[in-house]
Amino acid sequence: MARKMSTLVAFAAIFALLQHVSMAQQTHVVGDALAWTVPSGGAAAYSAWDARKTFTVGDTLVFNFTTGLHSVAEVSKAAFDSCNTSSPISISTNGPTNITLRSAGSHYYLCTIPNHCTLGQKLAINVSRSAPRPVTPPTAAPVMAPSVSPSMSVAPATAPAPASAAQTYMVGDNMGWSVPTGGPVSYQRWANGKSFKVGDTLVFNFVNGAHNVARISKASYDSCNTTSPINTISTGPARITLTNSGEHYYMCTFPGHCSMGQKLAINVTGTGSTTAPTPSGSTVPSDDSPATSPPPPSASAPSLTLAALPVTFLSLALARLIN
Repeated sequence: MARKMSTLVAFAAIFALLQHVSMAQQTHVVGDALAWTVPSGGAAAYSAWDARKTFTVGDTLVFNFTTGLHSVAEVSKAAFDSCNTSSPISISTNGPTNITLRSAGSHYYLCTIPNHCTLGQKLAINVSRSAPRPVTPPTAAPVMAPSVSPSMSVAPATAPAPASAAQTYMVGDNMGWSVPTGGPVSYQRWANGKSFKVGDTLVFNFVNGAHNVARISKASYDSCNTTSPINTISTGPARITLTNSGEHYYMCTFPGHCSMGQKLAINVTGTGSTTAPTPSGSTVPSDDSPATSPPPPSASAPSLTLAALPVTFLSLALARLIN
């Protein structure tokens, strides 16, 4: 019996390990339906795609392209910024190309076909060491209703008002913190109707070296003046806790990014509801404005082969114990 118990414990540990591996490894088709090509929207197309993703060591990037029309090369940040194709770290000219992410940090990719990089066929990502583990909420014990005599009258209870808890907001949601294809109205629409209060946290999700986030004055916000920020964060994702009420203004200080719409204005209160402040010369769209089409479904998916291994392995183990 003791031997069977120790065997069961060992198999349970292996099961947990395999399940963790199956959850951690993801396959990301670069650009999803766009694939790996010269994007019509410029480099912002791949920045927007990256902002919706979380990359972990062990994940795989799939660059879908036609052999002879494109290539994919990993390059340094300097080569990425200048579209220098002369000294790539590695290069593949056969599509589709699968690249496994083997180290944490920033990774940079571009197409080496002349002018393709300058037209936007380039990708910068951040890779973390491990994926966050899922948290299973505790199960509440069932509450037995007290028995009530037919002659008793029970007054309905009034539920207490819920306590106001601090909220975490992912700026732009799936759009992330990037140059929006829809211009300044994109972040105005995201902020409109949200209630920001002291203690809440803003998360600006961006690629290191491709964007940053700076808190600025209203005058700098209106004019896209990047010379005197209140503070600047260059490492993404950046978490900013709202510590005081009033109007808050943020933008990216990279050349041209603010003027193309990468800026955000919000109102913060102590406890009540808020609306986004209206920047000078701008109109906040109403609820009747046409909705922006949601992004295409993510092509990222856990490895199905690895996901099936724990079940098969555990079934064999249980069968051996029963026999």
